[in-house]
Amino acid sequence: MLTQLSIKNYALIDKLHVDFNDGFSIITGETGAGKSILLGGLSLILGKRADLSSLKDASQKCVIEAVFNISNYKLKSLFKAEDFDYEEQTIIRREILPSGKSRAFVNDSPVNLSSLQVLGARLIDVHSQHQTLQLTSNDFQFQVIDALANNDNALLNYKTELKVYKTLQKELEELKVFQAEAIKEHDYNTFLLNELVEAKLVVDEEQSLEEEYETLNNIEGIKEKLAEADHLLSEEEVGIVAALTSLKNVFQKLATYSSKYEELYNRATSSLIEMDDLYSEVNDHQENIDADPDRLEVVDAKLKMLHSLKQKHVASNVAELIEIKNQLEEKVSVTENLDANILKKSEEITTQESQLNTIAKGIHDKRLKVIPELKKQLETILADLGMPNAQFKIEAQFGKTFFANGKDELSFLFSANKGGSFNELKKAASGGELSRIMLAIKSVLAKYIQLPTIMFDEIDTGVSGEISNKMGDIMLQMSKRMQVFSITHLPQVAAKGHSHFKVYKEDVDDVTQTNLVKLNHDERIVEIAQMLGGTEMSSSAIAHAKELLN
Repeated sequence: MLTQLSIKNYALIDKLHVDFNDGFSIITGETGAGKSILLGGLSLILGKRADLSSLKDASQKCVIEAVFNISNYKLKSLFKAEDFDYEEQTIIRREILPSGKSRAFVNDSPVNLSSLQVLGARLIDVHSQHQTLQLTSNDFQFQVIDALANNDNALLNYKTELKVYKTLQKELEELKVFQAEAIKEHDYNTFLLNELVEAKLVVDEEQSLEEEYETLNNIEGIKEKLAEADHLLSEEEVGIVAALTSLKNVFQKLATYSSKYEELYNRATSSLIEMDDLYSEVNDHQENIDADPDRLEVVDAKLKMLHSLKQKHVASNVAELIEIKNQLEEKVSVTENLDANILKKSEEITTQESQLNTIAKGIHDKRLKVIPELKKQLETILADLGMPNAQFKIEAQFGKTFFANGKDELSFLFSANKGGSFNELKKAASGGELSRIMLAIKSVLAKYIQLPTIMFDEIDTGVSGEISNKMGDIMLQMSKRMQVFSITHLPQVAAKGHSHFKVYKEDVDDVTQTNLVKLNHDERIVEIAQMLGGTEMSSSAIAHAKELLN
């Protein structure tokens, strides 16, 4: 519950500090006194975006701080999820700097606004006229029914599975789009792939083919040079082998005279052995080299094909062509397997759809079970609020579409008069009736879930007399389970509160300021008497005020 609120330099508020109690608290004040300013400051605590125009003194920062006792709210898991420091006495602070920047803190740790909004929604429910209009939306109506049906866990599970279902649907659609595009390219990709497969590409093959081509294309010149080498090596009188043989014999004789010539002999012998081997290899080459025009044609064709493929695929070598072939194989394979992939994805969707249907049916059945009880309680409360003929016709039909909260199509119809036709709330109920219906719903909800602190902003607008008295009783009854605030202009409601605060304006040094003060018993009598009869209080107004308070 909200235990303290401090506001500094906000709108018409210079400095304000107030302590709140549990139970039913009343806030009153003349029109324009600043009740909306108080709500505006509170909304900043709940995560509303800040506005530089909110500063009373543009040269000073605005600070709004609220203290909440959250020991009974079971919020530890939320604090952990949002990475907040948990404290039973939690302090939320907002600061608006003169530069226009805004900062938010939970227990002195900085937080972002989205996280603060999540926490704020669990701390205070500020009921405004705008929220009364939400009563006419299906989303809100479902929230009420699901609260009574205790559908929280089922809805969480449903939303998780629905997300999976939609992801699968998206993937299936992408597969079908890809298939449509891939079919157009499939034949061309297959042609390109077959070309590369038939080329029987081998890494580094091109270099060896180029060498073979040069050899085959220059056979006569090679034969001529080999013959010349053979002659130089083997000519009987002046050939290299004959000369080396003679040189070896000379060194052999020298070695007999002195061992220092033995090294020369060894080297000559070694050279002769090398020349003999070279001569043998030249002979082999001569014997094995023949013109082969057929092979030359094959090699030439292969090189031209590789050159053409490199040009076509903008590749610099055979390795890149092989990589392109692999990519084409993948594309063709994916295209050829798309039907199987689409069938598999469709089967996954069918399985997921069946699971979703089971969860949605469970949600639907629990809704049907509580609708009669909700209808009965609302009609009973509204009868006490001066609407004895109010009737609801609430139906949830299990449909075919997966919505965000199940498969139900909700019909939430209302009739205010006996014999009247049922219609949508926004068409069948007046503003005052909508306020009473909303109060009835909040009263019912308070029995089933632990609502946060709730603040009713003039929910009693448009009613008076005994009806306002009944509305006050309902809010008083709600305050047994939660902290309730009511901003009101009705003395009958104001007299029901356990605590009473007054918002007022005053001029300080020719500057108008808004303030909030807690009234004691005598001050409450005066305030309620003024609400009954105006600033010129009559003795009957004072007596009536005392009677209401007692």
